[in-house]
Amino acid sequence: MSAPSRFDRGHTDDLMTFLSASPTPYHAVASAAARLEKAGFRQVAETDAWEATSGGKYVLRGGAIVAWYVPEGAAAHTPFRIVGAHTDSPNLRVKPRPDTGAHGWRQVAVEIYGGPLMNSWLDRDLGLAGRLSLRDGSTRLVDVDRPLLRVPQLAIHMDRNVSTEGLKLDKQRHLQPVWGLGDSVRDGDLIAFLEDEAGLARGEVTGWDLMTHSVEPPAYLGRDRELVAGPRMDNLLSVHAGTAALASVAASGADLPYIPVLAAFDHEETGSQSDTGADGPLLGGVLERSVFARGGSYEDRARAFAGTVCLSSDTGHAVHPNYAERHDPTHHPRINGGPILKVNVNNRYATDGSGRAVFAAACEKADIPFQTFVSNNSMPCGTTIGPITAARHGISTVDIGVAILSMHSARELCGADDPHLLANALVAFLQP
Repeated sequence: MSAPSRFDRGHTDDLMTFLSASPTPYHAVASAAARLEKAGFRQVAETDAWEATSGGKYVLRGGAIVAWYVPEGAAAHTPFRIVGAHTDSPNLRVKPRPDTGAHGWRQVAVEIYGGPLMNSWLDRDLGLAGRLSLRDGSTRLVDVDRPLLRVPQLAIHMDRNVSTEGLKLDKQRHLQPVWGLGDSVRDGDLIAFLEDEAGLARGEVTGWDLMTHSVEPPAYLGRDRELVAGPRMDNLLSVHAGTAALASVAASGADLPYIPVLAAFDHEETGSQSDTGADGPLLGGVLERSVFARGGSYEDRARAFAGTVCLSSDTGHAVHPNYAERHDPTHHPRINGGPILKVNVNNRYATDGSGRAVFAAACEKADIPFQTFVSNNSMPCGTTIGPITAARHGISTVDIGVAILSMHSARELCGADDPHLLANALVAFLQP
């Protein structure tokens, strides 16, 4: 018999649904927008003049979404409370000339996006999804969520050294997936196939942003189902928690002293330098326009930003039972131990003592535990959108997240209770 969880698993069930519906950043923001629409939020176009109205609003740009809720009567200088996250994950992405092959195999030419654990993409059934740009200037999402491609590994009989020297993969030669048989490469075959899948006429697609994904669905794991295995938890787990928290706060009817915001960016895995990345102008533009739409001046904008706090929520590293020596000896975040506060004195994370106090207060209000992550001094520390957000906008930023295993694998592992704990902490932060 399974041990009972202290927490409602409904949130984690919904996370698994969200992961399955979001094979790409474009699908992720569409999924988040659909949830916000149900909570009464409405999309605003960046090309339109914005009105000084209260309520929930959001902007979509490519694989990024910024959503915010303006309380009734909010002054122009009202500060923001921001949950930041990112929508992209390391994977294999389709090249501009996708049709390739050799020796009777038809293949799809792919490029490595970010820093994936490449071995995790071998011998795995892969689907194909993304955004199609059409001749009329519009876009269409496509998702072939069934076994379509596979990167076959070389048999051990032809690589006897793999047992002693380890697996060595050449990114150009060894990771091109197969998707059929044929002696000749026919340019246009893959896009024609996707036009058929999307119900489009031949020749209608003139551009594409396509990527592979594992078609194995998320699942509870373990004797007591206290674990969850699934794709893209880094960092759709945070996007989902932030969306749920913002919707909950907006529906609460509480008298809010802040304007709660969700900012989920694309391209974090490759440095955030794009018009939809955290190092771009999207967040600052949205916040400023919100101030000015309510009749604010530059002085109001400065006052609002000075009182703003951002929680940069991204997954972190749980202590690994087989590699505990890789962790700091006194900081061992555990699965289902609550969200983690991420600290690095060299500013790879943006957390400082004041930020720690803000997060500790939110967790105390939500009556949940939290843990601290610090890298082993002998290991280089990763980074997040946190330092970028703090430096670009001059706002106080705190790095947090959920501890997981197998980060950057095609299939990652988290605790079944931690997503719900994170969401509760975010609600307490957005609604102090």
